[in-house]
Amino acid sequence: MPPRWNENRLTAKLGIDYPIIQGPLGGLSSQRLTAAVSNFGGLGSFGALNLSPEAIKDVIAEIRSLTAKPFAMNLWVSQEDDGARRSDESAFNRSLPPIAHHLTELGAPLATYKPYSPETRFEDQARALIDAKVPVFSFIFGIPPKEILQECEAKRIVTIGTATIPEEAAALQEAGVDAIVASGFEAGGHRGSFLRAAEDSLAGTFSLVPQIAVMVDVPVIAAGGIADARGVVAALALGAEAVQMGTAFLACEESGASLLHRQALRGKKAGHTALTKGFTGRLARGIHNRLLEELNAEGTAILPYPLQRSLVRNLAIPAEAAGRSDLLPLWAGQSANVSTCTDVSAFLTQLVEEVSEIAGQIIQWSAARREKQILIKANS
Repeated sequence: MPPRWNENRLTAKLGIDYPIIQGPLGGLSSQRLTAAVSNFGGLGSFGALNLSPEAIKDVIAEIRSLTAKPFAMNLWVSQEDDGARRSDESAFNRSLPPIAHHLTELGAPLATYKPYSPETRFEDQARALIDAKVPVFSFIFGIPPKEILQECEAKRIVTIGTATIPEEAAALQEAGVDAIVASGFEAGGHRGSFLRAAEDSLAGTFSLVPQIAVMVDVPVIAAGGIADARGVVAALALGAEAVQMGTAFLACEESGASLLHRQALRGKKAGHTALTKGFTGRLARGIHNRLLEELNAEGTAILPYPLQRSLVRNLAIPAEAAGRSDLLPLWAGQSANVSTCTDVSAFLTQLVEEVSEIAGQIIQWSAARREKQILIKANS
C-alpha cells in the first residue's frame, strides 16, 4: 500500500496525526493557539524565550488544561549577544535618535538608559520544561548542553533543534537531537543561526531542505515561506517529514499577535518583507514599514541583542496604543500574503484537504527516494 502523506516516522514519534508544526512565534505565542493546533492533530508550539521558570510552569499548566495532545515548548539557547554586558550609556544614546522623535510625536516619555541585567537563564528555563516533562522541547540559536539533552532522552522528551545551514544540522545530529528544523531565510522572525553570522547563513528553504535531508538520518522539518498546501507538498517532496508554519498561524485570531499586527498580515503590503537587526539587535524578517526602513538606514547605531529589543519596546507600546502599525515590529515571512488563515481549525481543515488532493505520487516518490538514500548510506 502506498504511504499516506500524513504518516511517517516523525508523526509516529511525536504522536500527532498530521506533519504540521506551528512555529513557536516567540513573544507572540498564545496557549489558545498552541492547544488549537494540537487538538486538530498537528503540533502546537509555544515560544517561552522571555519567560521566567515560574511563568513557564504556569504556561505549561494552562496548555495542558486546554489539550491532552502533544505540544512543544521552545527556548533560545543563546539569550544575549557579544557586547551586551559591555554596552554603556554612550552606546544607548547613539541608538536612541531613531526612536526618540517618534516617542515625542506620540507624547510618550523618552527612553532612559538602564544597565543590562539578564532576565532569565536558559538552563533555568530548560529545567522548568524538563521537570514538567513537556512532550516536545524545541530550541533555536544553538545546542543545549549535553546533560540537558541526555535528561530529555531519559524522560522521553522529544528534542527538535533548528539549523539554517547544513553544518548546523550536522552538529545537531551529532549532539543527539530527535529532529531538525531546516529554517530557510524566507521565514518570518529571527534567524536561528549559531555557527556563522546570520548574514552568512541565508539559504532558501527549498535549497536547504534537500541538502539537510541527505546529510542527516533524523527527520527534517521544513520551515520558511510555507503558507499553503502547495508549500507543504513541495517540502515533503524535497525530503522533509513535516513542515513548520509560523506566519500563517500568526494571522489567526487565536494567536498572540495584536489586532494591528494581524490586520497588517492580511493587508496588501504583507508581501513586502525585509531583514533587519533594528527591531531586536538580531537579524529577523518583518513587514517593510516606516520603522524598519528607518532602522535599516545607513549609519543607524544598533545595540546588541537584547538591548535593542528593549529599546524598541519603549516605542512599540505607545505606537500600539495609538494604532500606528507603521511604527511597530511586524514579524512576517515572505509568504505572508499567501495565507488566508483567520481561524485555526478552518485553516487546517482546508490545508489537510488540499494536501490530500494534490500529494499522491509525489509523496510516494519522495518516501521511496528517502528509503533508498538510507539504504545507500547503510551499505557505504
